[in-house]
Amino acid sequence: MSSTPEAPSTPSGRLELQADCAGCFGLCCVALPFAASADFATTKDAGEPCRNLRTDFRCGIHSRLREKGFSGCTVFDCFGAGQKVSQHTFEGRDWRQHPETASEMFAVFPVMRQLHELLWYLTEALTLPPARPLHGELRHALHETERLTRGAAPDLRELDVAAHRAEVSRLLLRTSELVRARIPGRKKNRRGADLIGARLRGADLRGANLRGAYLIAADLGRADLTAADLIGADLRDADLRGADLTDALFLTQAQLNAGRGDAATRLPSALTRPAHW
Repeated sequence: MSSTPEAPSTPSGRLELQADCAGCFGLCCVALPFAASADFATTKDAGEPCRNLRTDFRCGIHSRLREKGFSGCTVFDCFGAGQKVSQHTFEGRDWRQHPETASEMFAVFPVMRQLHELLWYLTEALTLPPARPLHGELRHALHETERLTRGAAPDLRELDVAAHRAEVSRLLLRTSELVRARIPGRKKNRRGADLIGARLRGADLRGANLRGAYLIAADLGRADLTAADLIGADLRDADLRGADLTDALFLTQAQLNAGRGDAATRLPSALTRPAHW
């Protein structure tokens, strides 16, 4: 999974949160497990190198991932955690030439990935004017999360990342509530809802709470998702053609890559239109 082939062109402040596969030791292709499914052609255990990983840590089928049955790789984003672990935490010592680092490196990577994802959300939150009353707390959370990413490998491995994530998530929810409160009218609360295959074409979803909603294969064509909170929403195979995502909250490139849009889909400035749309 060492490609993030449709990585976003991020604004200043998010550059270090982009995947730089040239600076990574193919960690997502080794550290993470996957099972044979519609997303992956084969099964592999955590710590086992993907069969497509080359000796230079690049993907051997990078340009053919979808046709080879590895579409799951095209929707994965490490938010820059791969190069952070490779070049900062382990100071450029790769797991092939230094096999003694392998187990700890592979354990640290998923932790770092979660921390970098939180950095992405916190960075976005600080750009939202309605959340100005929380900017002090948001900056503190950002700096604390950055501090954790600079920790030594043993500290990262033992970090209770779930507890830190829960704390940041509460702050992000308060941010979301402030932003969505600016949208007039009654807002839909579909947090964690099963909306698989839902017919939402042209729906007014402005200010909706769609956190963690299952929108797999949902029809969101021409829907207005202005200020809709999409953190953690599953958009696999969702129809986003013509949808307005310009000001959607906490949308990531991975979520976009998992959906199906077109030239009429309106996107946030921090994200880019996936090449396969």
